[in-house]
Order: sequence, then structure tokens, then C-alpha cells
Amino acid sequence: MLHQPDIAKLLLRISLGVLILFHGIHKLIYGIDGVTAMITADGLPAFLAYGVYIGELIAPIFIILGLYARVAAAVLAFNMFVAIYAAYGFSLTLSKYGGLAWETPLLFFIMSILVILLGSGKYAVNSK
Repeated sequence: MLHQPDIAKLLLRISLGVLILFHGIHKLIYGIDGVTAMITADGLPAFLAYGVYIGELIAPIFIILGLYARVAAAVLAFNMFVAIYAAYGFSLTLSKYGGLAWETPLLFFIMSILVILLGSGKYAVNSK
């Protein structure tokens, strides 16, 4: 009775998708100037910052729906990897609360990897 892998996959997808979607909506409303500044500071072209819209708006919707969730999660994982690099440089500094400074994007990265490995489950648009 407690073994419900498809429900667990659904909860993982909804949690990841909704939490990231809020970040994307914020960037849609307030812009991506901060992201652009971080990207260009690393010597990358400014247009790459627009990829955040794909990673934080489109991919989460696909993840929530379970529509090509593995591909969308791979896009999101890449987005989180770049975000960690651009914002923190993978430094092992602590936040003012004692945790790793980049633990939130790391958790999103790990959750994305889990969706890639586990798939959508049967409660998805294109379930198998």
C-alpha cells in the first residue's frame, strides 16, 4: 500500500515544476538584467541569458504536465548547472544560515536529475 512510485514521481514533478516556475514568472515580470550581468561577467554573450526563459518557464510546464519530462528536466538541470556556476562559481562558501550558499539551485539540479532517471510515471501526458 505504501509503495506508490507513480504518485512519488508525480509529486516530484509537480514540486520541481511549480517551484522553478515561480522563478521564471519573476524573471518574466522583472526582467533578466541580473542574469545577463552574471553571464557577461563570465565572458559569455549576453543573448545566452534568454535561455533562462526556456529553463525556468517552458521546461517547468513540461515537467508538471509530464510532457517530455526527461528532456525538460535535462534542460532544467543544465540551467541549474549554469546558474550555480554563474552565481556562485561552485565555491564552498556557507550562507548566513550555515548551509551551502548554493544549496537551493543544487536541490533543483538534483531533483531534475531524479526526473531524468525516474521518468514521468503513469500520471503524465505522455506516460508509458
